[in-house]
Formats: sequence, C-alpha cells, structure tokens
Amino acid sequence: MTIALAVLAIVLVTVALISLRILREYERAVVFRLGRLLPVRGPGLVPLWPGVDRMVRVDLRTVTMTIPPQELITRDNVPARVAAVCYFRVVDPAAAVTAIEAFAPATSQIAQTTLRSVLGGADLDQLLAERERLNEELQKIIDEQTEPWGIKVSTVEIKDVEIPEAMQRAMARQAEAERERRAKIIKAEGEFQASAKLADAAAILGREPSALQLRYLQTLLEIGADQNTTIVFPLPLDVLAPFVAPRAGAPAAANGLAGTGRGSA
Repeated sequence: MTIALAVLAIVLVTVALISLRILREYERAVVFRLGRLLPVRGPGLVPLWPGVDRMVRVDLRTVTMTIPPQELITRDNVPARVAAVCYFRVVDPAAAVTAIEAFAPATSQIAQTTLRSVLGGADLDQLLAERERLNEELQKIIDEQTEPWGIKVSTVEIKDVEIPEAMQRAMARQAEAERERRAKIIKAEGEFQASAKLADAAAILGREPSALQLRYLQTLLEIGADQNTTIVFPLPLDVLAPFVAPRAGAPAAANGLAGTGRGSA
C-alpha cells in the first residue's frame, strides 16, 4: 500500500511538472484546449492540462530581418540591385498564430515584393537622394499588409544600392563636370566682384592724386621689407607732374621779363 501511494505521488508530481510552463517577460503563450483558442497567457507560470492543452510560445521582441537583395529596374530604365533591412514585432500573439501560418517568412515575402514595386517606380536620382522618403513609404505599405496578422513593422531601411559600373563612371563624370561648372561660376563671380572694387578704388584715386602717390610709396615700403638689392618699379609721369610743372614755367617767365626790359629801353 505504501509503495502504491509513493508511486502515485511520483506520478502526480511528474504530471504536474510536465503541465507547467515558465514564460519569460518578453514571451506569451497562445493555448489551444481541444482545438479551441483560450485567452493569451503569460509571462510567468502557465499551467496546462496534459493531453488536452497545446501551447504555442510567441516572442514579443523586435525582430531584425534582412531583406535579400532584389534585382529591379528603375523608372528611368537603370538596372539596380537593392538590399534593405526590416524591423518588426508581434503585437497580437493570438492573431500571429491563428491568422497566418508562419508570420516571419510571410513578412519577408511581403517586404521583398513591396521593395521591388516601390523602388521600381522611382528614378535613380530619387533612389540615391530620397532614401528617407522611400523608407517611410516602404514601412507604411508593409505595415498595412501585416497588420491583420498582428505584426507591427516599425522601420524599413534601404542599406545598399548597387548600380552597373558603366553607370557609376557616367555619374562620376557628371559630378566632375558639375563641380567644374560651379568652380568656373565662383571664379567669374570673384573676378566680377574684384573688378567692381578695383573700379571703386580707381575712382577714389582719380579724385585724389595724392592718394595715388601714397599708394606708390606704400608699395615701395612693402618691396623694401623683403631686403631686395634691386627694385624695378614703374613710375608714371603723372606722379612727376607736380615737380616738373614749376620748372617748365620758369623759362617762360624769364623770357617775359627780358622782353619787357627791351621794350622799355
């Protein structure tokens, strides 16, 4: 009798241990009792009826899914190979188990087809320069399709765009030509502004001849600071005009005086 009770106790303890499940904080239990769905349980200790209940464990953490590279042709007929990454999580464990057979592969297939359709309708320049807008559009479309499954797509990011090598060389030449064009425009604008300033300076020096002389003297001082032994400096005659004019008038005055003296005599 004692042995039978001991065996019965061992069997009961074994059945109790088998019927208990421990779920972590990020896990939920979807339980079916004779095929009928019960309310979602967990986290913590979840008791089950042996042989009657069947439990499916669902992870609620965010899943990082790499979307395989997709071959596509952009709207401007440029072949490209695009890879992306998708972040999603389960928000409704019961729907994730009952509404779809395997939510992870299904989400991957939806992401691949959406990636090809959305990026195939964009130009190459948009694909390279407007990634943020395309990421938001991809996330919105994929999330709308997976919402009935209890899946929330939080982020979709385009991480790599491969284009043919010939197209890369053409884009490099285009970028180089654009930079040269900008450099020529900037240089022309600089020359235009410099010429305007030189014209203003010339107008000021034309109104004040002494300012031109001071400028020449300042230039001589700057050249002398380099300790040069020979200085070749062009000197315009306008600078010497104030000094030459009195000397040129002196003989004329002397001749005038002489003529007056002879007349009086």
